[in-house]
Amino acid sequence: MNYRSLLICLGLFFASMLLPTISSAQLKKVLDKVSAVTGGTVNPSPTEMAMGLKEALEKGTNLSVDRLNLENGFLGNPAIKLPFPEEAIQVERSLRKIGLGNLCDQLITSINRAAEDAVKEARPLFAQAIKDMTFKDVQGILLGSERAATDYLQLSTAAGLKVKFALPIQASLQKVGATAHWETVMSRYNKIPLVKPVNTDLTAYVTDKALQGLFVEIAKEELALRKNINTRSSPLLQKVFGFADSQKK
Repeated sequence: MNYRSLLICLGLFFASMLLPTISSAQLKKVLDKVSAVTGGTVNPSPTEMAMGLKEALEKGTNLSVDRLNLENGFLGNPAIKLPFPEEAIQVERSLRKIGLGNLCDQLITSINRAAEDAVKEARPLFAQAIKDMTFKDVQGILLGSERAATDYLQLSTAAGLKVKFALPIQASLQKVGATAHWETVMSRYNKIPLVKPVNTDLTAYVTDKALQGLFVEIAKEELALRKNINTRSSPLLQKVFGFADSQKK
């Protein structure tokens, strides 16, 4: 066994022996030193793979939530902006025809503001899903499709997010005036002769659209990490995702 191989083995051995007591930051320093000595060529250990993926998911989900939680996070993003509910499109068309476009615009703004306000509720559920990953999950995500991590998070958190979003979305709709705007819109529409009344659960609609938009943003972060090595901001991310790249060639 040559000197470099000995260092690799010793480094990984002591890192694994210290796992019960060593902090994540300390373990990462050990692993980074091993990577530096070997020139980053050694394949990542199971521990490195798990730590690297968790680091990536924490970064990606936090960036996505932070971006959407800003004013115009939804409203200013054409890919995820919440429009009128589909079953109420005729309502919007009819009101705009009679000069009430401003009323429609106020509603669209307010439901997007509600989504922006409530999206921060996703943080703890994402954190728990990331914490609960098994090594089988880690392998499947690293070596899986371009949105394997997004799919894992969506499968793990979607049901819980719907429940957790419901009350904050409802509160946000009231706080930003969306509920009042919706009632005004429907009241004006239902006064138009011969129209068929429309009943939309606005809370459920905004919740579903907010979640769809959130996972669109997370998928963008994941794709950037997989495709652009410049987004791999630590030696551990570079090593783990570099290994994943090599396995797909």
